[in-house]
This record gives sequence, structure tokens and C-alpha cells, in this order.
Amino acid sequence: MPSAKYISEEVASKGNTIYRQQLQGMVEPEHSGSFLVIDIETGAYEIAVDDLMATKRLLARYPNAVIYGLRIGFPSAYRIGGRFTVNQK
Repeated sequence: MPSAKYISEEVASKGNTIYRQQLQGMVEPEHSGSFLVIDIETGAYEIAVDDLMATKRLLARYPNAVIYGLRIGFPSAYRIGGRFTVNQK
């Protein structure tokens, strides 16, 4: 959730640091492709196949969470667009 205490870059930096230092070794590769959300203030996290479900579960436990999310094992959570190929006969 947005927070007046942090700018977007701080949330991303803190979340990424928590993930790399504390969680990555525990969740990869078993949960590869799932979504992980972290409360950057407590370090609490949730994992789900759906980012909304993970977020709802974390917010149920920590209603004021400052959330950073990622897709485990992927450089980004989502992909926009596509790629066309031309079939040549």
C-alpha cells in the first residue's frame, strides 16, 4: 500500500534487499512463478499464485503494511505486449 513515509524508490529498494538477503534462498526454485509480497517494515511476506491473493492475505495480517511485490524467479512481475513472427514458406 502507498505510504507517506516512503517514496516508490525506497519501497522498491527495501523490498528488493529483504528479498535478496532473507527470502530468495528459501523460496527459489520451489515457488518459481508465484507472487511474493513483503511488508518492508516487518519483513512479513505471503506467497500465492495470484498477486492479489498474496496481497490480501498480507493485509489481513498487517493492515498498515507497506508492500513490495515480485514474481519469484522472474526479472519482472508482468509482461506487456507480445512478439509477432512471420512464417515464411
